[in-house]
Amino acid sequence: FPGPFTDVVTTNLKLRNPSDRKVCFKVKTTAPRRYCVRPNSGIIDPGSSVTVSVMLQPFDYDPNEKSKHKFMVQTTYAPPNISDMEAVWKEAKPDELMDSKLRCVFEMPNENDKLNDIDASKPAPVLNTSKQDGPMAKPHSVSLNDTETRKLVEECKRLQAEIMKLTDENRHLRDEGLRLRKVAHSDKSGSPTALALRDNGSNSLPSLLVVIAAIFIGFFLGKFIL
Repeated sequence: FPGPFTDVVTTNLKLRNPSDRKVCFKVKTTAPRRYCVRPNSGIIDPGSSVTVSVMLQPFDYDPNEKSKHKFMVQTTYAPPNISDMEAVWKEAKPDELMDSKLRCVFEMPNENDKLNDIDASKPAPVLNTSKQDGPMAKPHSVSLNDTETRKLVEECKRLQAEIMKLTDENRHLRDEGLRLRKVAHSDKSGSPTALALRDNGSNSLPSLLVVIAAIFIGFFLGKFIL
């Protein structure tokens, strides 16, 4: 039985007769004051079924208390000419009785189930598509006046001029950089030769002085000797 148990809770039992004879049934419970069974007895024709409604009366539910309530469905084959149901059950022998026992279980819905039930009970929103609403309002378009348009055009021209100026400066700087690279390259390539000439000149100067000094010494020595 699903809670809450503040109102009557109904559970249905379906009894089916698979045999080819009529069957008498009777529903019993261990707590007759807590339940109302309709119908609590009757006859089921061959191949037919009967739905039995079991109604639980409201009570204070205690989750810590275990349910001890049980139901028992007794059945027996109906005699050919049945007129009194009570007499059938009194005269039935124990080996002619068939029974099925059921235990009652109480379940309280959780919070999610409660929310789902509340949402399901709410009516679905209805969209009003009547003609009174009229067509959807169009968004307001933003228009620029002539003064703002001229300002934008002038600003675009000024930006284009700045871009051209920066482009020319960039080209000039690039050409200057190429020229400086060429000069630096020529200086690097010519510097070893100049250094070699300087070294040769500096090295040949003492030799020349030695030769001149030797000539003068030889001249003076020859003059004194002669």
